[in-house]
Amino acid sequence: MTDPFPELEEEQTPEQREAGQKTFRMIVWLFVALAAGIGLFALFGPGQQASSDLPASYADSVGGPFSLTAADGSTVTDQTLKGKPFAIFFGYTRCPDVCPTTLASLARLRKQMGEDGDKFQIVFVSVDPGHDSPEDVGRYVDLFGTPIIGLTGSEEEIIRATKAYRAFYQKVPVEGDDYTIDHTASVYLMDADGKLQSTIAYDENPETSLAKLRRLVG
Repeated sequence: MTDPFPELEEEQTPEQREAGQKTFRMIVWLFVALAAGIGLFALFGPGQQASSDLPASYADSVGGPFSLTAADGSTVTDQTLKGKPFAIFFGYTRCPDVCPTTLASLARLRKQMGEDGDKFQIVFVSVDPGHDSPEDVGRYVDLFGTPIIGLTGSEEEIIRATKAYRAFYQKVPVEGDDYTIDHTASVYLMDADGKLQSTIAYDENPETSLAKLRRLVG
């Protein structure tokens, strides 16, 4: 008898498996972004703002002590960044889409802000110490044509930093004894005191993102 579903017996090619894994990761990112967006809208949506009277709130739980290394070998901590608002993003230099897209978008938004673009810092933290040395991260952020503080550290230091910002990252094994990394795709917008003011979601409307950055430095 002829098999009515012969296509089910076909073995997937490595390219098909890789495409399927990438699709799955994108679905995970979208769900994470959606869940975070719903929660943050409740905090930062129309008529809402982060309140210091709510110590248990999400806004007050983001940010905290960390110590990482810059490209020049200097140590950068949460105290180093205080005094000026900053946008902080967690990723890795081999990231194929989310990281370069996000950093390029921040560079464009900063340029659109004119002189106000100098009133906040952009911070990129690599969560891949197995491939990204501080020098690698420094060379990577230099590609985006705007001042970006590139940081990384030991596995323990990165875990401490991501926990402080409630950021997610996880290695995903791929063929060839290698890995990629799933990670939080949002940018955290922190005020001059290191308190969370808002976030920028991946693929967010640029006008909305620009308004958030203007409010950050306003």
